[in-house]
Amino acid sequence: MTDVPFRVVFAVYSGMTQLDFTGPYQFLSRLPRSEVIVASAAGGDVFSEGLTFAGTRRLAEISACDLICVPGGANATAVALDLGLVGEVRRLAQGARYVTSVCTGSLILGAAGLLEGRRAACHWAWRYLLPLYGAIIDDRRVVQDGNLITGGGVTAGIDFALTVIAEVAGSEVAQLIQLGLEYAPAPPFNAGSPESAPAAILAAYRARLAGVMSVREAEARAAVPRIAVLSG
Repeated sequence: MTDVPFRVVFAVYSGMTQLDFTGPYQFLSRLPRSEVIVASAAGGDVFSEGLTFAGTRRLAEISACDLICVPGGANATAVALDLGLVGEVRRLAQGARYVTSVCTGSLILGAAGLLEGRRAACHWAWRYLLPLYGAIIDDRRVVQDGNLITGGGVTAGIDFALTVIAEVAGSEVAQLIQLGLEYAPAPPFNAGSPESAPAAILAAYRARLAGVMSVREAEARAAVPRIAVLSG
């Protein structure tokens, strides 16, 4: 057995959805013989939904990793236009054993040219954008296609993390961590997906999104020609 730790890198950015990051981080940080690094394009403090994640490392300073994970966020399509961050994600992903994301983080992977011909998950409201990057939409909560493992929206990040742990260290280790963190979800409402939510709730949520959908779609489309730049 190697003494070299399994290196996990979270590529974070201001504006991310904090649970996309903190949920998987809580679980993956308990992976035996692992090293978990939180990094951003500029390093330093990263702001998210009223929380500050301090002292992140610069992505450019990290030479390699075994797994890279990109969380999602309301501004993920805008972040996907940042060639500096997306370029570092692509560089690390090309040498990683596993390329992963949670929620709309898969759109950033797509903008990095990492989803062509691959099945991927995303938050249900934005997964229709995945084909812009050559990805195949998969509406499951966690999707594995080779070394690509993607989670659906926000809370799916915990199921995603357990899937990754089972892949890397075995199902027994994953279950031990699940038990230690008492992950036994029993939601009070069956409204966690568009298929199960009451029609009125779904319509109300879609109405909330109406004002930003055209902006985010335009940003997602603008990222497509930049893939050729990253591919060099």
